[in-house]
Amino acid sequence: MTDKTPDTDVLVVGAGPTGLLLAAELAQAGVAATLVERRAEESNLTRAFAVHARTLELLDCRSLADELIAGGVTIDSVRLFGRADLDLGRLPTRFPYVLVTPQYETERVLRERAQALGVDVRPGTELVSLRQDSDGVDAELRTPDGSLRTERAAYLVGTDGVHSTVRRQLRMPYVGRSSVMRSVVLADVRLAEPPSQVLTVNSSGDGFAFVAPFGDDWYRVITWNRRRQLPDDAPVDLDEVREDTRRVLGTDFGMHDARWMSRFHNDERQVPCYRQGRVLLAGDAAHTHSPAGAQGMNTGLQDAFNLGWKLAATVRGDADEALLDSYDAERHPVGREVVRMTGMLLRLVVLRARPLRALRGLVGGSALRVPAVADKVAGALSGIAIRYPSPLGAHPAAGARAPDLPLSHEDGPSRLHEALRTGRFVLLVSDDGQSYTGEVEGYDVDVHPVAEPRATAVPPLVLVRPDGYIAWATDQQDPAHRGRELTAALEHWCARRSARSAATSAW
Repeated sequence: MTDKTPDTDVLVVGAGPTGLLLAAELAQAGVAATLVERRAEESNLTRAFAVHARTLELLDCRSLADELIAGGVTIDSVRLFGRADLDLGRLPTRFPYVLVTPQYETERVLRERAQALGVDVRPGTELVSLRQDSDGVDAELRTPDGSLRTERAAYLVGTDGVHSTVRRQLRMPYVGRSSVMRSVVLADVRLAEPPSQVLTVNSSGDGFAFVAPFGDDWYRVITWNRRRQLPDDAPVDLDEVREDTRRVLGTDFGMHDARWMSRFHNDERQVPCYRQGRVLLAGDAAHTHSPAGAQGMNTGLQDAFNLGWKLAATVRGDADEALLDSYDAERHPVGREVVRMTGMLLRLVVLRARPLRALRGLVGGSALRVPAVADKVAGALSGIAIRYPSPLGAHPAAGARAPDLPLSHEDGPSRLHEALRTGRFVLLVSDDGQSYTGEVEGYDVDVHPVAEPRATAVPPLVLVRPDGYIAWATDQQDPAHRGRELTAALEHWCARRSARSAATSAW
């Protein structure tokens, strides 16, 4: 008889930002996580470079945002195309900007947290095949010495990118279109004459160019030339990047010393479902889209935040399959919208006809000067506006992002994001004189009173999920009725404290 005892609770395949964050979330929740990565060595090269406001909020919920911000450059206004500038300074957040920092810095911060929490990280280990049954997943792995071994996990998550082995093993279709834009060139360079603006971008009928600082004297340059359409494996030289940048921006800023150059094409694809039995997909393994708007890494990290606490509760036996199914129900529509939004933005950027480009600039620039329009666009681009579906009859706040409210504990956390650093549910109380300690006893929930609840217009009780979204709230004024509603909400959403859930600790 084959031994069905798992070697690990969850096997995460792919140690990019999404996999690193997911593995750490699982470990913080007391779940054994093994993270395998095909690359034997860490890379100092990067494709992603922007961290948006909602992602920074979520990283702040794990004490990671400040360190990342310290090493990057913040930009509070972005040019979408032509003269259409989007002001991010109006965003209702502690992070009203986009952070420009190389992906390897984001990975470094996430890797340090994962290792500190005890994640078993295995570089140079490649998934070869997988088989799942009703109780777990058997993964055949190629180890750094080339030998093959099979390990069993209760669940497996593919965070292994656009060319995901996990997705191929599931024979899951990657539905969409290929080569929406070909021969996009990325380069990390130094500049002898840096641009006066923090973010420099423009487009012409035949191409576009983008320049952004990493904050360490290196700059990310992205170019595209409609007249130079080459396959991904065609070599890139610095003269090509200089020429294409000059064509669109009028100067190449004296670029030199390229440390990395790459050519790629843009697909727009998404899997039909993020879960198949005991195997799940997240990040680029589940969706890929235009680089316009710098959404890729952000969407993957938000996948990980959504999935982590749900998968941990399922593994611990604290939740049924419906909670894990809600990962796809909540994140698949977000991924679909990101594919649509970035595709639309890309097509606006590369309009060829001069009259259409002029109209684009006129209409776009005028629209973004209307505060309501600008706020809606900024909310979508930053992720601040993301909300999840809620059941019929739920409070209007259910499913929405929970703002970083001030708390009134003298010796405890001073704001909600700090309270969420335990990785547990948080019950926000705006009812003076009511502690609700009896109602939450035995549940994996922390209770915190809100400071100045009248000024912040907070409902009497708000239950916030570990990923910073509102699970439940009530405006009920009768204390007895409110207590009964809370008991029902706790029973529906929250795990009872157990030996494994007690292992959760703040980072």
